[in-house]
Amino acid sequence: MIRELADYEHELSSVEATEESLTRTLSLAPSAASSHTNPGHAKCIMLRLPAEPTSPTDVPGAVAGMALYFHNYSTWNGKQGIYLEDLFVRPQYRKRGYGKLLIQALARENLLKDGGRLEWSCLDWNEPSLQFYRSLGAVEMKGWTKLRVDGEALQKLAMGDIPPLTGEAPK
Repeated sequence: MIRELADYEHELSSVEATEESLTRTLSLAPSAASSHTNPGHAKCIMLRLPAEPTSPTDVPGAVAGMALYFHNYSTWNGKQGIYLEDLFVRPQYRKRGYGKLLIQALARENLLKDGGRLEWSCLDWNEPSLQFYRSLGAVEMKGWTKLRVDGEALQKLAMGDIPPLTGEAPK
C-alpha cells in the first residue's frame, strides 16, 4: 500500500521502505485480533473489508485502507497527540466512508489517551483530499511552513558540516 500511495503522490521513485525496515520500525495498532508485539516507532491501522462484503466484486477480508501514525507532543497544551503520517484508501474502495472510519479511530485513540490534537499534512495540489479533510472539521495551518532535513543534508547537519550563520538566508 505504501507503494500505491507513493504512486498516487507521484513519488514512487522515492520509496526506500522495505519489508524488513517496516517490520523493524512499525507495529500494528492494538486490536483484539492483533498478536503483533513489536512496539515500533509508528503504528498502523489496517482496514479490512468485512467477511461478507456488500459488493459482489469485493474480496472478503481484503485490505481496503490504512492509517499510519505516531505520537507527538505539544509543549503549549502539555499533552501528547497523534500525527497521521499517511492515510490511504485504495481507489476501488473510496467514497464508502473508510477514510472517515480510519480518522475517527485515530481521534478516539487520541481522546482515550487524553491527547490534545490530531495533525497531518496534505499536498497542496491534492484538492480531493483537502476537501475531504475540511469536511471532517480540519483546518489548514496558515502561517506555518513545513521543513525537512533528510538524505545528504541530514548527514551534513549531524556532522556539523554546515556553513556558519551569517544573517543571510541560505541559497
